[in-house]
Parts: sequence; structure tokens; C-alpha cells
Amino acid sequence: QVQLVESGGGLVQPGGSLRLSCAVSGSIFSNFAMAWYRQAPGKQRELVAAIFRTGRTNYADSVKGRFTISRDNARETVYLQMNSLKIEDTAVYYCNTNRSPFWSWGQGTQVTVSS
Repeated sequence: QVQLVESGGGLVQPGGSLRLSCAVSGSIFSNFAMAWYRQAPGKQRELVAAIFRTGRTNYADSVKGRFTISRDNARETVYLQMNSLKIEDTAVYYCNTNRSPFWSWGQGTQVTVSS
């Protein structure tokens, strides 16, 4: 059973930064492409960023140049560095594999951007 534990969210002012972490257990982490997703109130979950086994990354247009995804295979952890945060980045952030079939979703971590 794969477990995903997201952390690092919080309340931050516009223009601020946060670093999210996702610890993965129960899988051969290095074999999988990983991704961060987010879900804002009343909206569908959306892909924010993905990182492949080769280290190649891709990003949603809305976060390009502001967010950076990375991974540490030894620690079985994926990160999301978020800079220049905007109010519209407010959401619950989740990690998972980059495509279906997904593992069971974790609890997510709340990111609130507000002045």
C-alpha cells in the first residue's frame, strides 16, 4: 500500500514563497514519474508540475517560472518550491504519480495566499 504524506503548506502573503514536500512510502519511488496537483474550492483537481525519472520537468502555464518541482530518490520525497505566490494559487496541494492509475490520494496540504 503506497502512502503519500504532503506537508509544508500554510498562509503566505502575495509574492511570498513556500516549499512543499511529499514523502512516499510503499513503492519503488525511483521507478515513477511524480507530480503535484492542486484543487481550489469549487474547482477540479489540476496538474501543477511533473518530474520524470530522467529529471525532466513540465509545468502548467499558470505556474511556469514561479514553481520548481524536484525529487530526492534516496529520501523518496518530491518537492515543490513555490515563489512569487499569487492569490489564485490558493488550494489544497497533493502529490501522486503523473498519470492514471493513481495511488490513493493523501490528505494534501493547504496553501492559502492572502494579504
